[in-house]
Amino acid sequence: EWYAWRRSKVAAANPNRGHLALVAIEQRVPKFTLITQNVDGLHGRAGSQNVLELHGNIMNTKCSQENTPITGWQDTGSIPPICPNCKAFLRPDVVWFGESLPADKLQAASEAASTCNVFLSVGTSTLVEPAASLPFLALRHGAVVIEVNPEQTPLSKQASFILSGEAGSILPQLVNAVWGCVI
Repeated sequence: EWYAWRRSKVAAANPNRGHLALVAIEQRVPKFTLITQNVDGLHGRAGSQNVLELHGNIMNTKCSQENTPITGWQDTGSIPPICPNCKAFLRPDVVWFGESLPADKLQAASEAASTCNVFLSVGTSTLVEPAASLPFLALRHGAVVIEVNPEQTPLSKQASFILSGEAGSILPQLVNAVWGCVI
C-alpha cells in the first residue's frame, strides 16, 4: 500500500526547470549520459533520452522471484500484487536497502564517468556508494567536475567548479550562459 501511495505521489509530480535544463544539455552535447539515483522517473518524463536510473524506477514493476520486468502490469488492488507468470509477489523495480545496484547499470555509469570530459554532479550528497564514487572517478580520468548543490559535500573540495544553489535555478542559468537558451 505504501508503494501504491508513493506511485500516486510520483505520478502527480512534474519535472522542474532543472530536469528541463538537463534535456537541453543532452540535446546540445553529442555524448551525454544522465546518471541518477532518483527513482521517480522525472528525467524521462522531462524528455531525457539517455538515462541510467541506478536505483530503478518506482513506476516500473518486477517479479520478486524471477527479477524480471513485468510490462503492461495494471494494479488491480490485489494485496500483495502477484506475478502473472510465476505467482510470486510483484514489487516496484527499485533497489531496496541492502541490495546491490544492477551490475549493467553500474558498469555503464562507471564507463560514462571515466570517459567524459565534463561531469555535472547535481543535488547529491556524494555519500551514498557506489554512486558517490562516480564524480571522483571522472576527476581521476581528467574530467572537469562541476558540482551543483545548495550545500557543501565531500566532493566540494575537489570539484573543478561549484555552483551553489538549487538545481532548478542553477541549471537553467548554466544552459542560458553556455548556449543562450532560456528554460
